[in-house]
Amino acid sequence: MDRRSFIRLAGGGMVAAAATAPIAGCSLSSAYPAEAVEAWKGPGAEADPRKRAVAYAITAPNPHNLQPWLVDLREPNVITLYTDRERVLPHTDPFGRQILIGHGAFLELLVIALAEQGLAADVALWPQGELSANLKEWDRRPIARIALKPGSAKDPLFAQVLNRHTPKSDFDTTRAVSADTLRALVAAGGNASIKAGGTVDAAALEPLRELCWQSAKVELLTPRTVMESVHLTRVGPGEILKHRDGITINTLMIRAVDAVGMFDRKNPPAEGSEAYKTMMSRFQGHSRTAMGFVWLTGGNSRADQVNAGRAYVRLQLKATEVGVGVHPMSQALQEFPEMAPHYARAHQLMLNKPAPKTAADETVQMFCRLGYTAAPAPATPRRPLAAFVA
Repeated sequence: MDRRSFIRLAGGGMVAAAATAPIAGCSLSSAYPAEAVEAWKGPGAEADPRKRAVAYAITAPNPHNLQPWLVDLREPNVITLYTDRERVLPHTDPFGRQILIGHGAFLELLVIALAEQGLAADVALWPQGELSANLKEWDRRPIARIALKPGSAKDPLFAQVLNRHTPKSDFDTTRAVSADTLRALVAAGGNASIKAGGTVDAAALEPLRELCWQSAKVELLTPRTVMESVHLTRVGPGEILKHRDGITINTLMIRAVDAVGMFDRKNPPAEGSEAYKTMMSRFQGHSRTAMGFVWLTGGNSRADQVNAGRAYVRLQLKATEVGVGVHPMSQALQEFPEMAPHYARAHQLMLNKPAPKTAADETVQMFCRLGYTAAPAPATPRRPLAAFVA
């Protein structure tokens, strides 16, 4: 989700929709810090095969770019994956489902990167039992224990790992997504517990576009959920380099506003303000320009959520290979009370079923728009490898 559009200035005045591209000639340190995106160059000369694999895995897609992963390498030939309990989203993701999808994406990239080095990964999910359904009760039990052994075929999707980026701009409505392209994504996105589906049928697109738009409005107009994004906003090269996570803004206007102390991170945009109008226009554009949709469904156990992340990153790697953009529009799948009508609508549209009530019920785990952009999506920051490794 692109949340770069809700920056309110002091007094409720002007606002600019932010983009990640630096502006040449800006006197306010316009250069995007290369160090913040150095992870996308790969592990370099790192000799430890486990650290090399982790260096690829940290490029995984994850909610709000929180990068909630921790790995323990103290046991020889083993990687143990934990969640960083300080990097969660209690308001938009109160059960931690999206966070665990992000862990699944990390895990799949880890396995792919190990295979590239000739190492097979024996993955045991939840070796000490699943995390609680209550985010506040999460403890330090591991998400997965990955034991390494020699011998594994290379995965052709490895070639796309460092090329994979999520487009967060409007799609080109003059370029249709073909049925063949959708079939390729669906084939790549399934696994033993997760099914992929989707549509590029013109008649089916409009209700799904409307679902995106209406659910985005709920998140953006609910103060505690929109402020979750505001608090993770990094403005300008200095903040981007300091944090190397979150939602980054590096446009001239916003840097100038921040430089004079007029950047408001304490309040959501006031309804009717320029900030409000800009924010709404941005998300409406994302919704209305979707040229197709793809979704992932399965059960809703903690293992299912991790497996959904594994399936999703494979789908996005395949999308990178065939040159189509995939952008999660998962607001309708968020499980806070105000979103409940749209959550139910999502399940009706995609599964023709009511919203799930138990972990065994079929659940929509991911919902993404498809399309083509005018320019390649930029890389997003990642923290240094050492920040993830015990």
